[in-house]
Order: sequence, then C-alpha cells, then structure tokens
Amino acid sequence: MSTRPIGIGFIGAGAIAQNHHLPVYQKLRDEGLVDILALADVNDASVQATAERFKVPRTFHDYRDLLALDDLDAVVVCTPNYLHKQPAIDAFAAGKHVFVEKPIALDAIEGAAMVDAAHQAGKKLQVGYCMRFSTGATAVKRMVDDGKLGEIYHARCHALRRRGIPSWGVFTQKDKQGGGPLIDIGVHILDLTLWLMGHPEPASVSGQTFVKFGNREGVVGLLGQWDPKKFTVEDYAVGLIRFKSGATIVLESSFAANIAKDEFYTQLVGTEGGAYLNPRDIAETRLYREESGMLTDTTQFGLKPNVWHEGEIRSFIDAIASGKPSPVPGEEGLVVARILDALYESSETGKEVYL
Repeated sequence: MSTRPIGIGFIGAGAIAQNHHLPVYQKLRDEGLVDILALADVNDASVQATAERFKVPRTFHDYRDLLALDDLDAVVVCTPNYLHKQPAIDAFAAGKHVFVEKPIALDAIEGAAMVDAAHQAGKKLQVGYCMRFSTGATAVKRMVDDGKLGEIYHARCHALRRRGIPSWGVFTQKDKQGGGPLIDIGVHILDLTLWLMGHPEPASVSGQTFVKFGNREGVVGLLGQWDPKKFTVEDYAVGLIRFKSGATIVLESSFAANIAKDEFYTQLVGTEGGAYLNPRDIAETRLYREESGMLTDTTQFGLKPNVWHEGEIRSFIDAIASGKPSPVPGEEGLVVARILDALYESSETGKEVYL
C-alpha cells in the first residue's frame, strides 16, 4: 500500500488531457492521493499554458526527460494513436506504470509490444475505456453477474453519428489514427459490449467499411469543416464478430450517415433477459424479461450521475496504491485491437478473417 502521493506525469497535454484527465487528477491531488509532477508535449505553448492552468510545476518538450524524474510512479499517455506505443514502452523501461488513452495503439502489433513491455517491467497497463465506468454500464454488469440475462448469445452495438466528422487533430488521417469512426468511437462501444458479455474468445470477423462523405466537398460538418483532400479513413463501418462460444456481435460505427439521429448504445440478448444501455444517458438503461407469465421492462432509479472519467482514473490510482490488477488491462485492449484489425482486413479482402 502506497504511503505517499503517487507521482504522475502526462505525455501529451492536449484536449483529452485538459478536458478529461487533469481536472480529475487535480481533485485527487487535493485529496492527497497524487502529485502531478510534470507535463510533456512537443507543443511548447500548449504545455506551458496547461501547466499554468493546472498548477503543474515542470514541463518538458521531450517526454524522455519527464521519464527521468525520480519521484515519478506513473504516466498518462494522451497522445494521438500513432504515438501511444513508444512512450508507453519507454515508460515501462523506466519502471513506470502506464495509463494509455483508447485505443491501446495504432494496431494490434503495436498493442502486443506494449503488453509484452508491461509484463517484462512488472508494471500496470490500463487502457482508457471509460464507458465501463458509466453508471448505466455498472448497473447492467451487476444484472449480468447476477444471472438476470442468462446466457448472452448476441449483442448489437452502435456508435453512430449523423454528421460528426472531426475537424481537428488527426482523426481523418489513417497513418496517424489507424482508421475512422471504428477506431475512434466504435472501440468504446465494442469494449463495453465485450466486457458485459464476459470477454468471450473471438473466432472470426466479417466486415465492410465505406467512404461516402468524408472525401466530398460541401458536406455539412456539425463538428467543423475538415479537409476532404486529407480524409483517408472510413466514415462508416459494419462488422459481424463470431465467438468460439457461438455468440455473436453486430457492430456499426459512423462519422457521417443519412440516419435520423446519433446513436450510441449496446443491446444484449440473453436466454433469461435482455438489456439496452446508452452509457451516456442513465435514463435509457433497461432490462427486458419474462416474469410470472408476463413480459416486463425494468427501469433503474436512484442511480448516481455519470463519472466515467473519474471512475477509470480512481481505479488506476487505486490499483497502483493497493497492488490490485489493472481494471482495464492491456490484454483486453489488445483483443479489441485484433478485432478491429480483422474487420479492416475483411473489408479490404472481401473475406471473413479468422482469429
């Protein structure tokens, strides 16, 4: 059990760090649980401004200088996908624990190298799949664990935007992001569904990706206007995942599509019941069963507001302090990466890919 505040450093001081991670770490610092030691980012102006805002004493241009700090226990990697692997591996080599934003890496090959490095260092690797910590998700997980759904043999999960192509960052560049909506928002709903189903072992994947809007001029951009000439990812993806247990998942994800509205949900189908979950909206959590000769819909009341980022961060710090396993281990993040790689491969080859 740790007897001093856990020393934390940030690699990447952009929007995800500023808006989601640092405010929580600031709260944990006030509680005496952590000490935010330093930030590292190649954007010197951004890192200085962020350090001033969150009262972080040291900044670095090169993250390797941050890793040399003696009182640093763990790092939070908040860089674009293509910059997840090396900082994480270097952090493990320096004897630090690592929290990496989702997805684990650009692809499964890079993710596997990170998992191996964590094992060799004997340090914790946690992947930032925060939707698991949403109030609705934890409620449904309790129902699943209590047997309310029985055998979950199928799930449908959607992460769909009607017009939501990002206009900032590298979200539309395949060489830096790895893909489009599938690897950006689809990963969240896929990880959540796998977790609720108890992580069945995948057997094969069939998929198809589409580019119908991102490379066109004049398409409405509700998240700002992107450059169609630099759009190299898909804007819609659909996949069928088969598991060795016989269970299946149908996954759909989009940045742009002619649909009624944005959708973000998972629907579980079990032998004793079903569940519908929108992790962003607690009110949409439902349990469907047949009881006493009647079909019943159950709604949960009295659930606390969503604190998913705070939940995942507190769980990471608790795992370090207590010696518990990582609550979202790299191995589970790697399974998601392998499924996505297979879906992209299936789309390119027109064939089912066996895992």
